[in-house]
Amino acid sequence: MPDALRQFKADFFQALAHPTRIAIIEQLRDGELSAGTLIDRLKLEQANASQHLAVLRAKNIVTGRKSANQVFYSVRHPLIIEVLDVMRRYFHAHMRESVASLKALEKAGSGRR
Repeated sequence: MPDALRQFKADFFQALAHPTRIAIIEQLRDGELSAGTLIDRLKLEQANASQHLAVLRAKNIVTGRKSANQVFYSVRHPLIIEVLDVMRRYFHAHMRESVASLKALEKAGSGRR
């Protein structure tokens, strides 16, 4: 079972391993949107958007609902948004640590003059 879980995680993160796919998920944070709306908001080419959406669908990260001649996408589960929120918090913590390190280096460097 641990190997199956690790593979699931790897597949999940591989699907999110492109900034455009993350941007798509972020756009879907508040609910479903049509493919056209996603294309307009993210300024994507239709073919490029289709490729990214296909990856997200294949990994069960988003679902698509066809209505007339449009497809509406939504995030499959709210936990996916939580994962991105945790990563945002981690990014901010990382940046704070980096800034603190730079300030410490700067302070140490100014004491040598």
